[in-house]
Amino acid sequence: MEYPGARSLLQSHRSIRRFKDTAVPQNIIDDLVESARWAPTSHNVQAYSIIGIRSQEMKEKLQTLCGDQSYIGQCPIFFVFVMDFYRHALISERQDAPFEVDEIENLLVGAVDTALASENFLLAARSYGLGGVMIGGIRNEAEQVSSLLNLPKWTVPLMGMCIGYPDQWPKQKPRMVKQAVYHEEFYQTDGVESLLLEYEQITSTYYAERTNGKNSRGWGSRMVDYFGEKRRAELTDFIKKQGFSLK
Repeated sequence: MEYPGARSLLQSHRSIRRFKDTAVPQNIIDDLVESARWAPTSHNVQAYSIIGIRSQEMKEKLQTLCGDQSYIGQCPIFFVFVMDFYRHALISERQDAPFEVDEIENLLVGAVDTALASENFLLAARSYGLGGVMIGGIRNEAEQVSSLLNLPKWTVPLMGMCIGYPDQWPKQKPRMVKQAVYHEEFYQTDGVESLLLEYEQITSTYYAERTNGKNSRGWGSRMVDYFGEKRRAELTDFIKKQGFSLK
């Protein structure tokens, strides 16, 4: 059975950063959470929690901690998706059992679980005519965010999400050409450089149009800058403080 509506939602994604001054009803929020709850999860671990924030004061504090992204303060409701092993720690402690969660494998499980839940959440929101943008900046000052949200040990805020009724519909940002992403039978490196040059031209044209010619740097040059410096170096120390030794 085909579900063309679902396919349309998946393939028409764009980040929404301007919202109408319209509240999102609680029954819709409840349904978005329910949709997130049914995301795939490794071994049924369900290593995530979601915090919804309507308070203007709290949104503005988080806006500052996330790099002063104004749409956090302007959206009707902001969500924080938290990698969460706190519940698992309680169960193990209650049964006086070992709790060997502080290793890279479980960190990856928690990150993937949280990401899958957040994507379900966003897609469900879009099915209601809502729009949103994910905020990686929630990790800029992870320790301060954790304190503000009263996060316990064994938790890490992974991403934020602005949600509301769109007041814009921007042009889609071009994605990597399919031939560079999809491989059959084995990873194929032949021709990747020419595909990257093709994508560089596509994205250069996109950014030139988006900025009225002020900036035409393509994806490749932007990625060189992105990976040319260390990012959120203090995040590692915070994750260790939360109980994960990263062994």
